[in-house]
Amino acid sequence: MESEEFGSSVRLFASMVKSDQTSKIYNPKHPPHVERPKAKLTEQAEEVDVSAGNYGTLPLIQSVDYTHKRYFSLSELSLNVTEPIWIRARVHNTRFKGKLGFIILRDTVHTFQCTMFLSDQVSRNLLKFASDITKESIIDVYGTLKATSQPVQSCSINNMELETTKVFVVSKSQASLPFQLDDAGQPMTLEQAENERDEDQAEEGGRARVSQKLRLNNRVIDLRLPTNQAIYRVSSGVCQYFREFLIQNGFVEIHTPKLIPGTSEGGTEVFKLDYFGREACLAQSPQLYKQMAIMGDLDRVFEIGPVFRAENSNTHRHLCEFVGLDLEMAIKEHYFEVLEMIHGMFIHIFKNIETHFATELQTIYKQFPFIQQFQYTEKPVWLTFHEAVALLNEAGNPQSVHADFNTATEKQLGAIVKERYHTDFYVVHRYPQEARPFYTMLCADDPEFTNSYDIFMRGEEIISGAQRIHDPAMLRQRAIFKGIDVSTIKDYLDSFKFGAHPHGGCGVGLERVVMLFVGLKNIRWTSMFPRDPKRISP
Repeated sequence: MESEEFGSSVRLFASMVKSDQTSKIYNPKHPPHVERPKAKLTEQAEEVDVSAGNYGTLPLIQSVDYTHKRYFSLSELSLNVTEPIWIRARVHNTRFKGKLGFIILRDTVHTFQCTMFLSDQVSRNLLKFASDITKESIIDVYGTLKATSQPVQSCSINNMELETTKVFVVSKSQASLPFQLDDAGQPMTLEQAENERDEDQAEEGGRARVSQKLRLNNRVIDLRLPTNQAIYRVSSGVCQYFREFLIQNGFVEIHTPKLIPGTSEGGTEVFKLDYFGREACLAQSPQLYKQMAIMGDLDRVFEIGPVFRAENSNTHRHLCEFVGLDLEMAIKEHYFEVLEMIHGMFIHIFKNIETHFATELQTIYKQFPFIQQFQYTEKPVWLTFHEAVALLNEAGNPQSVHADFNTATEKQLGAIVKERYHTDFYVVHRYPQEARPFYTMLCADDPEFTNSYDIFMRGEEIISGAQRIHDPAMLRQRAIFKGIDVSTIKDYLDSFKFGAHPHGGCGVGLERVVMLFVGLKNIRWTSMFPRDPKRISP
């Protein structure tokens, strides 16, 4: 009988343990009103990890499995998505305290908050694992999108968050970074942007200011900055719409040599090299080959490719290597045909960037709040060189009609045009012959001037172009006049001997266009891996 009662008691006690009701058992040493010490049983129960298998470091991805798992990018997130989802992104920041934690993810220009809290789906072990993940690591997270009660101030996507139940590290970053992206992304004043140099890192207002030198020396990290992500997407868009417009207007894309004999435009600003015992150089532009393509009856051509200039200029707008956007076309009567094509092309680029890259532009403006939006008019603003000189002289800025504009004069002219015509985009044409290359057609009414043009954005020249000389005798004469050894351009000169189309074109630097359209103050922001007289790496 006693044995049965004992067995019954054991079963009752076991039942109470299973339902966690042992606290109801009377113990005279611990009256009911006195808090009991935690039993070992409870500690053992806490050791049961409800998140087991839902966190950790993934095996090295070596293309073993292909499950077609659906991942959402941050740009795709929507509260209309009600099922749990996977996201892969970088860890921008983390913050954990007690039973609650936050992971800020970053993907291109977007940042987004993941929340985690201790629950029957999230264990302390999962929270601890997530809190130890280093910044810049790449992770997979799984959870459900939920609307936030108030905007998340620290994120660009601020109306929702991910209630996260799974976290896996795909690639862990080392803890020590060359600089913090939050420091590199601080808003800059106009003065700071205009005077950015390769100075050492300095403290400013109690927070580190990341120098240009430090950023460029660690460009892979720097490119992750949302501002840079935005800049290079805008840059891609400029190339896209440049190509799109020209193809729609009958142009053919070509690819010309960058290793050439002699020089493409005259002068000494070329990178010379040994070409199997012969002297050669890197092309200053695809100019001569564009013209030869027109002589080969391609009629309208364009190219996007590298351009090399050995200019020892350490300014905010000069590079030794940049991306050239070049075009050339046959004309029927007048170089205005080329100018009209160029104007239409830029209006196409400007409108599409404003429409399709609005998020990127706002990301850039957030770091550079002083920027004023680029202004342009659909009706062209064209000034002759004489008219531009007259405007400068009227404003008290002495300028000769026989001398090219310098940088300061260009800026002064830009301010005058902006005030008078309400545009940052305009043309000056009929430049003096002293300021143009040998292949530029002379004006019929005054050979001291040329059928040439420069196009400006925000008071800085972005395009130099002209009607080209298509008469071989005149071309040879002008080359000799400009001091060019005609033996180095024999193939080019010969291409005009067998019937030559009247033609014209232009070349523009991609980095300068992006810099000026966006409103940045240094071209090194718009060159992914800038090359200037002081920098040839990374």
